[in-house]
Amino acid sequence: MTKIKLRGRTVRLPKSRPLRVALGLAFVAMGLVGFLPVVGFWMIPVGFVILSVDSPLARRLRRRAEVWVLRRYNRWRKRDVGSM
Repeated sequence: MTKIKLRGRTVRLPKSRPLRVALGLAFVAMGLVGFLPVVGFWMIPVGFVILSVDSPLARRLRRRAEVWVLRRYNRWRKRDVGSM
């Protein structure tokens, strides 16, 4: 069973590669219509995380996004602590 970590929690994914790819693409596709009730834009990054297990391109994009978000977060924290 394939596992991924999201925000400190371990999530199990199906063993079947085609099923994982289909699940990831489904999340991304449903996220694109995130303005509708029930589905949301949060599904796009989750779909990319699922796809990143099997796709080098998605893995690279996910890593770049992680670095970008963490840099922004750390910069924000330093600025916020300095104002106290």
